[in-house]
Amino acid sequence: MSHHPALDGFEIADDVLLIGGIPLDRLAERVGSTPFFAYDRKRIADRVARLRAVLPKAVRLAYAAKANPMPAVMQHLASLVDGFDVASAHELSVALDTGVAPHEISFAGPGKTDAELGRAVATGATIELESFLEARRVTALGDRLGIRPRVAVRINPDFVVRGSGMRMGGGSQQFGVDAECVPDLLRELGTMDIEFVGFHVFAGSQNLDANVIAEAQGKSLEMVVRLACSCPGPVRYLNLGGGFGIPYFNKDRPLELDRVGENLAGLVETILEPHMPEARITIELGRYIVGESGVYVTRVLDKKKSRGKTYVVVDGGMHHQLAASGNFGQAIRRNYPIALGNRMGCGSPETVDVVGCLCTPLDLLGQDVDLPNPQVGDLVVLFQSGAYGLTASPTAFLGHPAPAECLV
Repeated sequence: MSHHPALDGFEIADDVLLIGGIPLDRLAERVGSTPFFAYDRKRIADRVARLRAVLPKAVRLAYAAKANPMPAVMQHLASLVDGFDVASAHELSVALDTGVAPHEISFAGPGKTDAELGRAVATGATIELESFLEARRVTALGDRLGIRPRVAVRINPDFVVRGSGMRMGGGSQQFGVDAECVPDLLRELGTMDIEFVGFHVFAGSQNLDANVIAEAQGKSLEMVVRLACSCPGPVRYLNLGGGFGIPYFNKDRPLELDRVGENLAGLVETILEPHMPEARITIELGRYIVGESGVYVTRVLDKKKSRGKTYVVVDGGMHHQLAASGNFGQAIRRNYPIALGNRMGCGSPETVDVVGCLCTPLDLLGQDVDLPNPQVGDLVVLFQSGAYGLTASPTAFLGHPAPAECLV
């Protein structure tokens, strides 16, 4: 395969990819079967260290568990980040099991059940309110438990972020409270027995343009300053979300992180400190922290030709790594970086389609990719698989067994 930024930092020895310093073929033996996901703990730690070096000291760094809630990954990150953002009772339990302080956990997402909200109130996590009704439910649960809920208001901003892979704010949304309605909610919160701590604003995800991210962060802070005068108490918590993207495809270019850090430093100095001196910004990242640390490994089972096209059939597929297949055909499909991990660049390139083991033509992991004469038994590696892989895929589809996961 042609060089891709995804391969930067991965070692190769004797034409074999190393994951966590372990040759891929030996790692496959240790895991015991394919397919599997492997996450490199050093790459995760290096990414956090890079973020720490660039982001202002006044900025907290939280990990969004939805990107990869594997307990071992979260345990590893617990000593590296300042807190976790969760979106379910299960993710809350995994976060609490790491030993992180409950008030360093934020719980966001629409449709939280009473059981989930009650658990969050009881543990002292910060509940990011998505609606007026949710605020009233949380207050009632707090009264029932005899505990003052700790809450923040999630704002659906009055602007749209261009260039995001997924828009999470602006216009009509199921996420958060429309910015123009937030003052009314804040006045209502002032009559409730709750601990108000601040705001959450998340406008979009998977953005590779530092200037767009900088613009969105500036607009978010200006919006919060306008709303702060309606707050029932000082703003101490300000979650600006994340949205930092990683390069999946050949034309993608890595995010200019230094530019993002410089912009945030300026915003802290010119907006945050003068107007909300008690507030501390949190940047909440998932994909950007773990996405490039992970690989999905699947073994070649068959190789066949059909009317001029060569197919390489593997024992994994879209049921484990849905995004790489094109999300059930609903997106313009482009190849994730892909290679033969046990024979990196060894042999003459052959143009093939890499397909999974499912009975659907949508089970396509690589289309017209150049691999070095793939053979039965070779290990096909999909890079950029550390985030939104296993838990974002239809693992029950056709009843194949779930893949293993390992942190090395």
